[in-house]
Amino acid sequence: MPIPADEKLKRLRDYRAHIMQGGGTERIDQQHERGKLTARERLALLFDPDTFEEMNLFAQHRTTDFGLDRMDFPADGVITGYGKVRGRKVYAYAQDFTVAGGAAGEMHEKKIAILMDLASEARAPLVGIHDSGGARIQEGALSLSGYGEIFYRNTYLSGLVPQVAVIAGPCAGGAAYSPAIMDFVVMIKGISKMFVTGPENIKSTTGEVVTAEELGGATVHAEKSGVCHVLAENEAEAFNKVVRLLSYLPQNNSTRPPHNIPEKFEMEPREKLNRIIPDDHYAPYDMKEVISELVDEDSFFEIQEYYAPNLIIGFGRINGYCAGILANQPAVNKGFLNGDASRKGTRFIRFCNCFNIPLINLVDVPGFVPGIAEEHGGILRHGAKLLFSLSASTIPKLTVILRKAYGGTFLAMGSKALGSDRVFAWPTAEIAVLDAETAVKILYRKEISEAENPDAELKKRITDYRKAFFNPYNAAANLIVDDIIEPANTRRHLTLALEALIDKEETRPPKKHGNIPL
Repeated sequence: MPIPADEKLKRLRDYRAHIMQGGGTERIDQQHERGKLTARERLALLFDPDTFEEMNLFAQHRTTDFGLDRMDFPADGVITGYGKVRGRKVYAYAQDFTVAGGAAGEMHEKKIAILMDLASEARAPLVGIHDSGGARIQEGALSLSGYGEIFYRNTYLSGLVPQVAVIAGPCAGGAAYSPAIMDFVVMIKGISKMFVTGPENIKSTTGEVVTAEELGGATVHAEKSGVCHVLAENEAEAFNKVVRLLSYLPQNNSTRPPHNIPEKFEMEPREKLNRIIPDDHYAPYDMKEVISELVDEDSFFEIQEYYAPNLIIGFGRINGYCAGILANQPAVNKGFLNGDASRKGTRFIRFCNCFNIPLINLVDVPGFVPGIAEEHGGILRHGAKLLFSLSASTIPKLTVILRKAYGGTFLAMGSKALGSDRVFAWPTAEIAVLDAETAVKILYRKEISEAENPDAELKKRITDYRKAFFNPYNAAANLIVDDIIEPANTRRHLTLALEALIDKEETRPPKKHGNIPL
């Protein structure tokens, strides 16, 4: 006897309701007791209301070993689908810790792979929400191979569509390499844990004792490893930051970032900038104050704020034009560039270049950090990355030299020679091979040593050298600088340059890729 349609509908509704409960009420309560949201609650924070469409809801594992044939894993522990974020299409997956601890098996991983393929075909950003105990051990090589499929797709999507990872729980072992490949990693204090080898394995192999938080917590990765790009106090803030981050990014590599250009530009002088450089050549100041005067109100979104803070990177808008900002920070270690800062800047430049985001360089740098530790740590390799990434980029590039621009770092921070389209200098700019004291000691060694008062002679020579050479006029005379501008008018000059260059196209000889120094 045929089954009535109403009964079939009831079965469907009941089955869907069961799956939507994930691991069930008890495990959902446990998730909340840990101070964590469920996978579905997280997706609700990310997507515009009533726009998320779930895929492959009824997926089930097919493993029979270790009693898995008697276990029910609703949606196989991961929710996948697509929807709108501020009206723009986004694909996302969220691992469900209430189902088998979010452990990833064959179908779990296949669901993610299918979603990634669709994101590729639709040319839309991908957001991955990670909360998992790792690979599903019971599925052995199948679970390992599934992660390989995900890594392959992360790499395929790299430079094609933006990829954002949110670490909303544990993310350990090989699983951690997927978010590490993605463009941005968002971590949450007290909740995120990310490492290749956990505390127990470390203790058994090296004897070192460390907690999960000390090893791979959010603050550790934000400050020490640089793995974390965006740090959040809680989950609500994390997803708010993801939504804001996406607002600066294009859908894919063939579209522009979402510029919000007003009908009339705001061009009023920012008088504070005329007074921001201290009279004392060595005195620090906060470059973030400069940035806040240049960008539209509250539009600067900093990336890797706590890692290598001697270099600032982030996104902002200038009269609605979206741009990446790369800036030295004189308030931290005098703005010197070291290996960590060079790597930080390199990846940011390459991301902007992938996705057609104009780059603005704000320069006040005395050089690369001197010393044995940096030399042995590969400062030559890391500084070369910065030079390479700027030279290889074809996006609109604007540079403003505020004060110091010495030696190789003058080149590495966006010189004309490395392809900057427009280079502006403030009247306080100092473009030189070396700082004045070192240069004078080399150039006038004999005169100083033979002087009646060597100290007085040194001071006089330094003063004369600074007056003659530590200004932007020689560079402007030789077309190394395009214009010397009043600081208060910098926002106006940048706006007009962005407007003029927004349609820039630059082609390079065909090749697979360059061989960036590692």
